[in-house]
Formats: sequence, C-alpha cells, structure tokens
Amino acid sequence: MKAYERFLSYVKVHTASAEDTEQTPTTACQFDLTHLLAKEMSELGMEGVYEDENAYVYGFIPATPGFEDKPCVGFIAHLDTIPDFSGENVQPRLIENYDGGDVVLGDSGRVLSAEKFPHLAALKGQTLIVTDGTTVLGADDKAGIAAAMTACERILTESIPHGRVAVCFTPDEEVGHGAALLDLQRLGADFAYTIDGGELNVINYETFNAAAAKWDIEGFNIHPGDAKGKMINACLVAMEINSMLPSGEIPGKTEDHEGFFHLTDMSGSVEKASLSYIIRDHDAGCFEARKKTMGLIEKLINEKYGEGTASLSIREQYRNMAEPLSARMEVVDIAKRAIAREGMDPATAPIRGGTDGAQLSFRGLLCPNIGTGGYCFHGPYEHITAEHLETAANIVLNIIGEISK
Repeated sequence: MKAYERFLSYVKVHTASAEDTEQTPTTACQFDLTHLLAKEMSELGMEGVYEDENAYVYGFIPATPGFEDKPCVGFIAHLDTIPDFSGENVQPRLIENYDGGDVVLGDSGRVLSAEKFPHLAALKGQTLIVTDGTTVLGADDKAGIAAAMTACERILTESIPHGRVAVCFTPDEEVGHGAALLDLQRLGADFAYTIDGGELNVINYETFNAAAAKWDIEGFNIHPGDAKGKMINACLVAMEINSMLPSGEIPGKTEDHEGFFHLTDMSGSVEKASLSYIIRDHDAGCFEARKKTMGLIEKLINEKYGEGTASLSIREQYRNMAEPLSARMEVVDIAKRAIAREGMDPATAPIRGGTDGAQLSFRGLLCPNIGTGGYCFHGPYEHITAEHLETAANIVLNIIGEISK
C-alpha cells in the first residue's frame, strides 16, 4: 500500500486531544486509531503488537538472521491532532498534477494562496492533498504514522536486511503528554526518531526549554466615586505586568534561536484577573533569566500594591534535547546520510516548540526528529503531497539501512 493511501484512511479517524485534563489519553476517540493500527500491524506480520490502557500501541520487526548485533532503532509518531481546531469529519481532497496555483478549499471561503504560501510553486506536478477548509488535515502527525507503517510493510515484504525495528504511536503529543507514559523497556530501542516535522531534508535535535507561567491577581473593588487611593483594579495590574515584559520578545517578532514570552490567555474583572504565558528559550541560561524576570515583576508588583496582589506560579514543561544529544551526534548523522540518499541536502534546524523526543531524550532514549514533508500544520491550510509521503517512508527505510550496514 502506498503511504498516501494509508494517510487518507488515518486522517478520517477523529483523534483530537484535549487540554486541561490529567487522564491519558485525554480523549477516548484516540483509541479508535490505536485499534486500527494494532490490527494493521498484526496483519503486516509485525511481532509483539500491543495496545495499552493509555492508547499507546507498539509493534516490532525482529532482526534479519545475522543482523541481531545491529542497534535496535525506534520510530515514534503521535495519534492526536490539536484540540483547538477541528479534526473531526476530515474531508481530504487530492489534486493530481497540481499546477502550483491557488486552491479553493471547498465551500469554506478559504483559499490556499500561492502568494501567501510561495513554497506551493515547488509542489507543481505533484499530487497535492488539502482540506475542505473547515478542519485540519491531520498530517501532524498522521503523515508520520503513514511513513512508519509503509516502511515497515516494505521491510517485511521486500526482504530488506535489517536490525530490530521498534515502532510506537503515542497519544496526546499536542498537549504535551505524549512521551510521559511510553514504556521504554517494552520499546527496547537503543535510540529512536520521532517522525513529526515539516521539511523532508531537515533534522531537529534542538528544542526550546519550556515553562508555563500563571498569574493570579487580587484587586480591591470599591465604588468608583469613592475609589481614590483605595481601588486596585486587577485588570489594570494585569496590563501593567505585561507592560513590564520586553515588548519585542514575543513569538511574532522572534525567530531561529530567539526566545520569547507568549501571553496565551487573559481574563478578569476589577476584583480578580489572570494571565497565562508560555516561556521559551533555546539557551538554558537565558531560559533561567526569563523565569527570574517573571519573579522580579511579581516582587515589584507586590511592593507597589501590597503583598498578595500578584501570585505567580511557573511550571517547567520540557528542556532542550540538544543537551543529551550533543554528546551522541552520530544519531543525527545517521539521519543526515539517510536524507542524502534521497538526493537532498540534509540540514538541521531548531524546533521553535517541543516534541515527544525532547522528553524521551531526557528519559534516556536519544530521539531527534525527522520530517514528513507537510506544511501549515494546526490549521485549515494544512497540506502535503503524495510524493512527500513516499519520500518520508523512504527516509525511514534509509535510516534502517544505514544502521544495518
């Protein structure tokens, strides 16, 4: 089966995860894809196929006789789509021999514009896969699943010599839970790759250091006619807190290795207000400085308005996986050689976010990220080509081949 054929079947399964819940998976619908994949793995002849109670699904291909001494490589992709844009009732559309121009996305009123997305010109002549403009497509990360499954089928049917291969598909990556309950002992991999990126020639081994910050602000409400010297408007204090952060260090004004403070949510009244931020930086020292900046603002606000006016809590989310990977760059070099075998120039780039691989690398499983060839993830303009899906599967096969030399 072609990778794009698998992909089209996977994206029709609703798997959106959910925020603000501690259960895993955060949504029961993710089990639907887990069950489908477990069945497909078994039918392909993979061994040790296992679904657990948290919607993780594992499958294995034993080493070719004589290759048992080769490292066991793992491939990981996630089941879920983002919670804040619909992934239900996905209607993918194939455009064969795409002309490189604008694409009207169903009756949604949205247009995939060649002017806004100039990379479309490079996709001319390929089979473009788009949404109808009302949902995500689900290439993040069902393209990764399709690439892994297609590579596994080819190994099993084409008698390609290989070491042991381990595959795991995880829930809840989009809400930061995906790697937490992955059973590393069951997986048994010496190292692994997440298949969860964009450009096919790019390998990611650097992520942000990440934290979430929550502000709770207590105001003092009194009749406005008698408020002088007494009223503390919590909403205005919240605005003051935000104004004390550097205005240029936000996602819309930063790139590459530049960090930021990102205000994700705010609410309030005169009496109470709240602010939610995410804090990001690739550099560990700068990351610590950003957290200290938040702490200093809390101190200054409480000195100005009274102790207890502002309460700050900071929760660390993940760390930059370059820290463990920098000592084992041969894992990245294997992926570079695999990409070069497809006639592309391999490159590395920092992820302006995080992946399951960040958590896994700190849990002891080195896990850089490779691309799927998809574009415009997390929204209605998401798209990919059938050809890129096949190339992603080829890169997985090439990694296995490089390890098995």
